[in-house]
Amino acid sequence: MSEGYKALYRKYRPMTFDDVHGQEHIVPILKNQIATGKAAHAYLFCGTRGTGKTTCAKIFARAVNCESPRDGSPCGECPSCIASSSGLNTDIVEMDAASNTGVNDVRDLIDEITYTPTELKYRVYIIDEVHMMSTQAFNALLKTLEEPPSHVIFILATTEIHKLPATIVSRCQRFDFGKIDTSVICKRLGQVAEKENIDIDEDALFVMAKLAGGGLRDALGYLELCAGQSGKIDGKRASELLGVTPYDALLSVVSAVSEKDIGSVFAQIEDACRKTNDISVFVEGLTSVYRDMLVVKTVPNYRKYVDLTPSQAELLEKTAQKLSKEKILYHIKTLNDALFLMAKNTSVKRMAAELALVRMCDERLDTSNDAILSRISSLEDKITLGVYSAPVQLEVNAEPVKKTEEAPKVPVKEEKTEIKEEKPIPAEPAGDKKSLKVYKKWGEVTSKITTSDISSMMYLSGSNAYEGDGILFIFFPGELAKTIAETNRGKIVNVITIISDGKYNERNISFGCKENINEEYTLLDDFVKDNIEGE
Repeated sequence: MSEGYKALYRKYRPMTFDDVHGQEHIVPILKNQIATGKAAHAYLFCGTRGTGKTTCAKIFARAVNCESPRDGSPCGECPSCIASSSGLNTDIVEMDAASNTGVNDVRDLIDEITYTPTELKYRVYIIDEVHMMSTQAFNALLKTLEEPPSHVIFILATTEIHKLPATIVSRCQRFDFGKIDTSVICKRLGQVAEKENIDIDEDALFVMAKLAGGGLRDALGYLELCAGQSGKIDGKRASELLGVTPYDALLSVVSAVSEKDIGSVFAQIEDACRKTNDISVFVEGLTSVYRDMLVVKTVPNYRKYVDLTPSQAELLEKTAQKLSKEKILYHIKTLNDALFLMAKNTSVKRMAAELALVRMCDERLDTSNDAILSRISSLEDKITLGVYSAPVQLEVNAEPVKKTEEAPKVPVKEEKTEIKEEKPIPAEPAGDKKSLKVYKKWGEVTSKITTSDISSMMYLSGSNAYEGDGILFIFFPGELAKTIAETNRGKIVNVITIISDGKYNERNISFGCKENINEEYTLLDDFVKDNIEGE
């Protein structure tokens, strides 16, 4: 490192309000106060890191002491500006509250402010990370902050406004520094890269700007890191250097999950673990992709609400078409649960990511309501596309029921003969085929069941019921639906018995599967046979 080298964020720190980027709602107010000579005695600058809080505080401190300010900004030429910019002036005090948290530090400050400035008009105290001060320190500062000497101005800066006592906040003019737009950061990075002769393309600048999360300081740090390598920096190379998964790679993971390609998913996790020490960054990126897809599915003019390049937006639209909103919401919740587990136990980060993605690939492994709703949505989509359709009438081959050989009769006493309730026995079919009629009350049955238990929609969607020969045949769309229905057989049978006025009950209701209908009817014949032999 050469002598006198400065980091990019220090080298290109704004010196006037006109150089401040992304805070157009704050800068004009500060400039006007300087121009009109109506500066307040205490300010509170709050916002996320790298958004310009300390920078604006320093500019304000120079401007309020400038002998001839220009449109509210320091001129940079007068003796006061030169003295303020040197960093050696004792009238502008920068204090790190993280290192000076105690009440004694504040008392020393209070004793000091009684003295008038040595060179400048005002003595300005810039207290950074003010939320780190102790309760006793805040109490000691309270009275002074409310009625400071006329030559003193306080500027408090914090990233966690909620940690400040309300009594402190109420005594300051509060300015909220918002996150800087990605486009603004990209533009500024391009300007700096041009001045520093850094060969970098727009995709790489976009990767840095998006990763910075609205903080220009962090973005300049990423640019400085990537500038350390030789050759041109493209988006892929920037992603590798910064340890983030490229957007197109994240979209491929989403596609693999929708296609239930677990092998490809694990390969992506392995690749992410090789390129970064923190797998949670990969999961956060994946969550962001699903969020973007949800915006695409729900907002007509979605481009205003996502930070994407035109090529990324095109890929996102194609991928979003494969998923329903219910499935997207389920996947977001699953990933957020994984991130929560990662935060609690850092030793299981990879396992948490793998388990989450496996559950997303096979929703049958998850019994939560969100997973059930996602599966219901998939079934509804298949029904809409005509994958499952109910025929008006089904004809199936049925072998005539063969009579079994009669067992030897055992003589019994007449007085002990028990009269059993007769079981309905299906009539002998007239020919090789028998016809089944649609059970018209099936809609009433499903409505009653789903009203009391919404999860039943998962196995009842796409089901149909037919009656013939005294038996009610219920066909489910697949083996999964049939298996789940079997576990809820008692509930289904009870509702049917009530609605049919006892016509159909446990003895003459049979479950079948549409996917394998011929085999199902063989099973149904066995069911009839068992009933006959039981007599």
